[in-house]
Amino acid sequence: MKAGTATKLVLNMITTISMVRIGKVYENLMVDLNTSACDKLHDRAIRIVSEITDLDHAAAQSLLQSASGHIKTALVMHMKNLPPGAARRCLDSHSGNVRTTLAER
Repeated sequence: MKAGTATKLVLNMITTISMVRIGKVYENLMVDLNTSACDKLHDRAIRIVSEITDLDHAAAQSLLQSASGHIKTALVMHMKNLPPGAARRCLDSHSGNVRTTLAER
């Protein structure tokens, strides 16, 4: 049991580091999830957008809807004050990484 637990901890650390490096995590939250998969994930996406942007639930839901359910796009739209298309282009130019997109001036 101890070896299995240690193995699981190491694998969890490796996958967490990998997710951070490839830009699927922003501010300790998973921002790259499929919101159309189910209502539970859609609600989670609204909470993520709300927490990162400090918007209330309704405003976060509206922002996410205008970003076609894409969390990363919604975050870039809000933080850089961009329309959806421009936010997507910014993200694409940074390989979908929110942190590097927002760091750009």
